[in-house]
Amino acid sequence: MTSSISQSWIRIESWLARHAPRTFAVLGPPAERSSITAAEQAIGLPFPEALVESLLRHNGTGHCRLLPPFWSLLDTEGIARAWQIRTTIHGDETAAAQEAVADEQYGPWWHKQWIPIALDGSGDYLILDQRPHPRRGRIGNADHETGCSFSHHPMRTSLPALLDATATALETREPVDGYLPVVRDDGHLDWDF
Repeated sequence: MTSSISQSWIRIESWLARHAPRTFAVLGPPAERSSITAAEQAIGLPFPEALVESLLRHNGTGHCRLLPPFWSLLDTEGIARAWQIRTTIHGDETAAAQEAVADEQYGPWWHKQWIPIALDGSGDYLILDQRPHPRRGRIGNADHETGCSFSHHPMRTSLPALLDATATALETREPVDGYLPVVRDDGHLDWDF
């Protein structure tokens, strides 16, 4: 059974405080409801409840690689900015993508009903797929070179599943999707394969 967003955050925070204090120290403070509303208005989509709950706990993670293997959670401004950049870049393609079949393993380059939630520092984003289909809320990898792909790994079924899998990997020091949590000498969390 997947933990709730709050339960997963408690587990993650507890582990980071004990083992990776530098990463713990850079977790964002809670988002203001007004900044969540502003981001929703900027992209024209309401945020799913799980994303709101996560942002109210931590408004992003700075540049730390909290999610395996190299993802940093975006804050509200980063979400809106990433969505606007990708929508602008892929303009006409985005309009055509509205017709794309939502239940396929590969998606278009960008879709207006994707909400970016994390970045890897090289132009790729993890997105929450908000298109109306049976797997709505799944997480995709919007790669800037190859388009978007959707893994069948259980941790990519939803944001609660992703945070729960991250917390479990930290606590057990077992690999998740082939990546092991490690703490660098400077006290930052990293992921090794």
